[in-house]
Amino acid sequence: MAKSNETFNKKEKEKKRQKKLQDKKEKAAERKANSGKGKGLEDMMAYVDENGNITSSQPKSTQPKMIELSDVAIATPKKVEDAEDPLKSGVISFYNTSKGFGFIRNAKIFFHVNQLSYPAKENDKVNYLTEKGPKGLIAINVNKIV
Repeated sequence: MAKSNETFNKKEKEKKRQKKLQDKKEKAAERKANSGKGKGLEDMMAYVDENGNITSSQPKSTQPKMIELSDVAIATPKKVEDAEDPLKSGVISFYNTSKGFGFIRNAKIFFHVNQLSYPAKENDKVNYLTEKGPKGLIAINVNKIV
């Protein structure tokens, strides 16, 4: 008589595999039953009422409101320039004569030697205008206050 090829361990592994396969099929059937697919168009529609709120039912309003075209803002309003004096004053806190740049103390504004109208040194009181540079504000037209 020949010995059976199936051992107890093989039978147990096959049972576990079958159980796992059955669980996987049950989960797939549950997901399919609870799926949102296949809903009708009315179930997927959303409406916006006169106050801008999203609702699932169609608004009752029958008469649309007329809006003036000038009341519609398409972009953000332009920034209004400050009315204050564009000429600012400060004190030079750092100046490197060999490299030709420095900083003005009150707002850590950078300036270059090309923007100086006199030979500068540290602790000089200066007037300047600001301009947007590649890394932030820079001082231009730097003049010494006498």
